[in-house]
This record gives sequence, structure tokens and C-alpha cells, in this order.
Amino acid sequence: MKILVPVKRVVDYNVKVRVKADGSGVDLANVKMSMNPFDEIAVEEAVRLKEAGIATEVVAISCGPAACQETLRTAMAIGADRGILVESDVELQPLAVAKLLKALCDKEQPQLVVCGKQAIDDDANQTGQMLAALAGWPQATFASKVVIADGKAVVTREIDGGLETLQLSLPAVVTTDLRLNEPRYATLPNIMKAKKKPLETVKPEDLAVDVAPRLKTLKVVEPAKRSAGVKVADVAELVNKLKNEAKVI
Repeated sequence: MKILVPVKRVVDYNVKVRVKADGSGVDLANVKMSMNPFDEIAVEEAVRLKEAGIATEVVAISCGPAACQETLRTAMAIGADRGILVESDVELQPLAVAKLLKALCDKEQPQLVVCGKQAIDDDANQTGQMLAALAGWPQATFASKVVIADGKAVVTREIDGGLETLQLSLPAVVTTDLRLNEPRYATLPNIMKAKKKPLETVKPEDLAVDVAPRLKTLKVVEPAKRSAGVKVADVAELVNKLKNEAKVI
């Protein structure tokens, strides 16, 4: 069984994000970049399935500038067998990425696509669902447990009311949640081995996919600063402040 794992290069989650002075976007100059945390979980799950003898090959895919090769090398250091970079300097929105992944699925013929539920930069939470729709495959989102057996995937997913268990026929798309696993650290020997693993580079036009943006960002602003808390003498004053100052009741 072949598993495809899309991975995205994002601003490291430990970095405080700064908005550009002109409000056109986020300042990426001299900012540490890393793999999207949810995608790390997806890579870990795919590698565990391979280690269990269920999968035979794990292929990491990234879409974006040439610097995404670093993210793919990280995925291969964790345990992916090879990487594919769809190189593009255009701003890739969720629909464009889903179309690129659909084209690669047609080429690679995987039995399972495991991806993070969302990226921490745009928080779109759309690509996995769009890919499943384009491919006509069943999907299970926000997975906290995945079991593959007898050509089926049994996925426990997190919902507002608790947990839901779905059985999917393969091929299928699964998006990962935080509780699925704890990603391993890439060891130095594996980092060195990853440098020798094959990494293929293709262009969107090679896949006959139009990646032109459909949405335009008008303005990006920082969230409002949180005001200091105050102490109240009694319930009456609390209710008064909530009603007249905060205007939440």
C-alpha cells in the first residue's frame, strides 16, 4: 500500500508572527520556517503504518517555492521514502493545492492520503476535503485513531459531542488531529540518510493544473490587544459591567 503525505512549510509555531507595515500580509523576512505541526503528525502516522507492515511506501509531497525541499527532507528524515516538490512561486490557495494533489494521486495511484487537518498559517482546513471531493474518495477528518485492515480504514474522529468512528473503503483521504500520535524527533543519522533519498521536482504546468489565485487578500491586521482585567465588588457590579461595558449580555 502506498501512502501520500502532503506537507506544508509554514512559520514555526514558536515564532511571534508580525504583520507587514502596509498590511499586505505577514512578514516572512528572517523568520524561522518549519513543517506544519499537523503535517508532522500525518508523516508520523504514515511511517508507523509502514513500520507495522501495512504500507510499503510513504511519499511526501510539498507545494511551494524551492525552499520547501527542506520540509521534504525533514519528512524523509522522519521516515518517508521519497519526496515530490511541486515548485511554484505563486501564492497557492487550498483549491490549487487540492488540484495539484489530485493530479499527483492520478499519477502515483496511492491507496491512502494522510494530511494535516489544517495549516497553522492560513487555518483554512479545506485542502483534504477538497482533494476527497475532486478524487471522489471517501474522507475522514480530525482523526484521533486510524486502523487499516482488510482493505478498509477504520477512523476514530473527534467531533463536538465526543468521538465518531467511520469505516472507509480505500483509496481514501484522512486528515489528522492532535491526539492521533506524538511525532518522533528526526535523529542525526536519519537526517543524513534523508539527503540521499530521491526528491523529484515538477511544475504545476507539468501536471496541467492552473494555480492562479481565486481569492485576494485585502488587508491583514493584528488582533486587538487584550485589555487588563478588573476586580468587582459583587455580582451586581459584574452584571452591570458585562451588560454596559463588555456588552455581552
